Amino acid sequence: MKPTDIRNPDTFHKVVDCQWACPAHTPVPEYIRLIAAGRYSDAYMVNWHSNVFPGILGRTCDRPCEPACRRGRVEEEPVAICRLKRVAADNKADIRNRLTPIPAQRNGRRIACIGAGPASLTVARDLAPLGYEVHVYDGEKQGGGFIRSQIPRFRLPAEVIDEEVGYITDRGNVVTHYGERVESLKALLAEGYDAVFVGSGAPRGRDLDVPGRAEAAEHIHIGIDWLSSVSFGHITEVGKRVIVLGGGNTAMDCCRSARRLGGEEVTVVVRSGFEEMKASPWEKEDAMREGIPILNFLVPKEVLHDSGRLTGMVFEKVRAEYDARGRRQLVPSGEPDVTIEADEVLVAIGQENAFPWIERDIGLEFDRWGLPVLDATTHQSTVPQVFFGGDAAFGPKNIIWAVAHGHAAAISIDLFCRGEDVTNRPPPDTRLVSQKMGIHEWSYDNDVSLDLRFKVPHAEDEVALRDITLEVELGYDREMAFKEAERCLNCDVQTVFSESLCIECDACVDICPTDCITFTENGEEADLRQRLKAPALNLDQPLYVADGLKTGRVMVKDEDVCLHCGMCAERCPTGAWDMQKFLLEAAKALRPAPALAAE
Repeated sequence: MKPTDIRNPDTFHKVVDCQWACPAHTPVPEYIRLIAAGRYSDAYMVNWHSNVFPGILGRTCDRPCEPACRRGRVEEEPVAICRLKRVAADNKADIRNRLTPIPAQRNGRRIACIGAGPASLTVARDLAPLGYEVHVYDGEKQGGGFIRSQIPRFRLPAEVIDEEVGYITDRGNVVTHYGERVESLKALLAEGYDAVFVGSGAPRGRDLDVPGRAEAAEHIHIGIDWLSSVSFGHITEVGKRVIVLGGGNTAMDCCRSARRLGGEEVTVVVRSGFEEMKASPWEKEDAMREGIPILNFLVPKEVLHDSGRLTGMVFEKVRAEYDARGRRQLVPSGEPDVTIEADEVLVAIGQENAFPWIERDIGLEFDRWGLPVLDATTHQSTVPQVFFGGDAAFGPKNIIWAVAHGHAAAISIDLFCRGEDVTNRPPPDTRLVSQKMGIHEWSYDNDVSLDLRFKVPHAEDEVALRDITLEVELGYDREMAFKEAERCLNCDVQTVFSESLCIECDACVDICPTDCITFTENGEEADLRQRLKAPALNLDQPLYVADGLKTGRVMVKDEDVCLHCGMCAERCPTGAWDMQKFLLEAAKALRPAPALAAE
């Protein structure tokens, strides 16, 4: 194998599995160390520069970072990365004077953002400090998009949304047009904007098409529309018996909301298996903890009604079959149909894009699924000055993906407005700094905690289930947050090898607790992976290979199982191993803030 090029930003970035998995590439271990040090405002700012909405995401993120967490390789549960983000938000001081300043002098460019959701707000956050005048249009009277309309208040209080949206809209260079729904893209383009960003989400919920649906329509609601009506106070009660159709996070929000609005028998019905549900595991756990059953492998067959008054639904029992290529098909099981009585049905079986306001004669192309034809990196459409992001770009995902899209589109818009090539993307900002303070001392805590994951406290059910506005998760207090932060393995503090200093004494090999270091003859990767002290089986994690040793051998380190404990560097008699903190800040149109080092 060729030696590893540690100058490539992806080399060490991929070892920081949590940051690599985060669409916005938030420097997770960096802010967790700051929380452990009690530097909550600093931890918040590390998040704000990256993911824009720390308080919101600390409560609602889908947490792609946590399944990737290195802690999950040595224990059952990863570090509670998401809930630690909330700790930074809940305990910070007033940080408004630390936000990127807005220049008094504008650059003469005007940008329109359609929709006031997380993607558009990220674009506005990134471009306003560069002097752009950003106009944000939304049909609702407040900003936030689906963050405000579809996430229940018992999960996300309105004051958290107001605060973090306000950090973007209330500081200058952002003009909000709330209550103004864009009805024509052609008309908006005619107003002379230099670029337009479409972040209108996936606003249309999929409907149910079975016998009886039309007759009982008064008692059957599309899930996302129903949640919006609940959020804005238009719906304040629900029937005693409620069926929620669907297995995603929207279905979980629907069933938990129905429980708080008077639903006594709330049942979730899913056509797939429990493990195949799109809802996050913790969302399913929260629903079941509140006494809501989830019934799987049931396909809607008929809506039962009495002269239009809904009485229940009939479901066909199915099972999963897989063909030789592993493709799944749901087939009737032959078991009797299942009938569930109900007064109301909430349909949360998916969302789709709807662009009736985009004229088809302006040169903007759509694919066969009704999505805009875009460059996946630049987010530019076939109309050069029009860019897309969030659910409007590639279909329904989540907040953190919308933020990532907003960052990428803001870079493109800035390049486009300056007449530069939008495909010429700026590189990330990276630093690699030794943590050595003495022969055996490091400037970070490398003592691996043996604690299991700490549970986040919840409000008591008898209180929480009676008030749909009461936040059910109470969050970590400072003491518990410190203990959970100590579970982080600091995987951004890299083991960096200097082959010129190595005397091949094998001291590092002997002391390594995971047998991840091997000195051996070089070879092809497949062969080399099998000849290590412990075979390196995870092909997704590259090996760290260094040559130039005096014996002609190579040092090979399996990055997949390394705990970053620093024992190799402590044991090495020549300093060939060093612990160096790798910090990567993803590229943005917004000028990067100075890095914060945990002290």
